[in-house]
Amino acid sequence: MSNASPTRSDEEVVALTQAWLEQAVIGLNLCPFAKSVHVKKQIRYKVSHGREWDELSQELEQELALLSQADPELVDTTLLIIPLALADFLEYNDFLDWADRILERLELDGELQIASFHPAYQFADAGPDDIENYSNRSPFPILHLLRENSIDRAVAAYPDASAIFEKNMATLRKLGLSGWNALPFVVSDRQA
Repeated sequence: MSNASPTRSDEEVVALTQAWLEQAVIGLNLCPFAKSVHVKKQIRYKVSHGREWDELSQELEQELALLSQADPELVDTTLLIIPLALADFLEYNDFLDWADRILERLELDGELQIASFHPAYQFADAGPDDIENYSNRSPFPILHLLRENSIDRAVAAYPDASAIFEKNMATLRKLGLSGWNALPFVVSDRQA
């Protein structure tokens, strides 16, 4: 499902990401907390132009600083979309470890956290084609920057937040790969 392409404009990258958010994350209710910030337009979409780790690191630092200083009523969360790099899931995972070190170095751990989405996302105990992986599959590699306070409030307001993962797995198993591929935001590599 990778839509990575250097020929896509930032607007196209954001539009595909928003379609994924609306149709999969919110539409399938994979994250019951996403709808509120989406409806209130509190999500910042930042398209990275970085191709190397040093460029990505600088952009990540800037976005973490911006989010930590922004009014949560205006920007509650950020999706740092990386269409030109980290296409390999193992490299992406390595960069996630590096990103967490950046968070710690900036002394923002405990205030912000980073969630992960990738076109080839694979849980450690899953096969590459297992439908369960699709709960974290996105059109492009994404670093989701979240406020800890927002997560705490959302979890407190949601009955049985610990059941979200199992509910997602059941939803995806019922949908199946053919159902996922029929979602309008899914663009095959031939169409990219």
